[in-house]
Amino acid sequence: MADISATAVKELREKTGAGMMDCKKALTEAGGDMEAAIDWLRKKGLSAAARKAGRVAAEGLVAVSASGNRGTAVEVNAETDFVGRNEQFQGFVRNVGEAAQDAGGDLERLKAAAYPGTGRTVQEELAHLIATIGENMNIRRARQITAGEGVVAAYTHNAVAPNLGKIGVLVALESKAGPEKLQDLGRKLAMHVAAARPEFLSIESVDTGALERERAVATEQARQSGKPEAVIPRIVEGRIRKYYEETVLLEQAFVMDPGSRVRQVLEKAGAELGAPVVLSGFVRFQLGEGIEKDNGDDFAAEVAKLAG
Repeated sequence: MADISATAVKELREKTGAGMMDCKKALTEAGGDMEAAIDWLRKKGLSAAARKAGRVAAEGLVAVSASGNRGTAVEVNAETDFVGRNEQFQGFVRNVGEAAQDAGGDLERLKAAAYPGTGRTVQEELAHLIATIGENMNIRRARQITAGEGVVAAYTHNAVAPNLGKIGVLVALESKAGPEKLQDLGRKLAMHVAAARPEFLSIESVDTGALERERAVATEQARQSGKPEAVIPRIVEGRIRKYYEETVLLEQAFVMDPGSRVRQVLEKAGAELGAPVVLSGFVRFQLGEGIEKDNGDDFAAEVAKLAG
């Protein structure tokens, strides 16, 4: 008999919304195999959510919540864009976004937190929502940033409701300047982050592995183009500078003033506000990024169309 861990039972319960003892029995019957346990629950009719647990959920909404010097972003996925327009789903994501603030952006703490007005946890409410709406859903990720002395500003792109949309951005600004003026600057910078998609905050924070890969590619490209070995290092350094300008937030051209780098915008703001302004962190969540989407439905529709 397979040794069924409490972690496995917890994972199955989160995926299906079934009872703890049912989950343990399902895993025992399935020899510890998670997918087989989900099927066992489906066959027994013990979970309305279980039959949906394996379906790809890459749509949904991103919620951002910012207050004072703290902000949190959370992504909740569903299978179709239609659900993102569902008021019940929007209400759930909004509440989850607020709960994520109290959970410090910790995903496990968030799932275990009490969901308001139900007597259920956030994860249990999610299972209830799956059964109600009829689509697989999951709380994919959450992250919180803080500004020691300053503000965290938020921006939502393609918003369907306040603080709910397809892209959610948070920007942390450290400064002794007034919070209202900092919020205005922070929102503009958050809009820039939404549009420019930076990967790193500063040159110092660039991932070493990513930088070395970029350097290796640039070196090989220069050699293949027939450049003399003596000039290749200069060509590579030029390409690295361009890489920084494309991926590093502080080095990017500001979308609202392309003649200025973001770091220059901050320097100018500090002079105008009478106190230095430091951009200390950012978060950018884009709905569904990194999820391999299942195009089966599109393919089926295409076949049906061809068949007349």
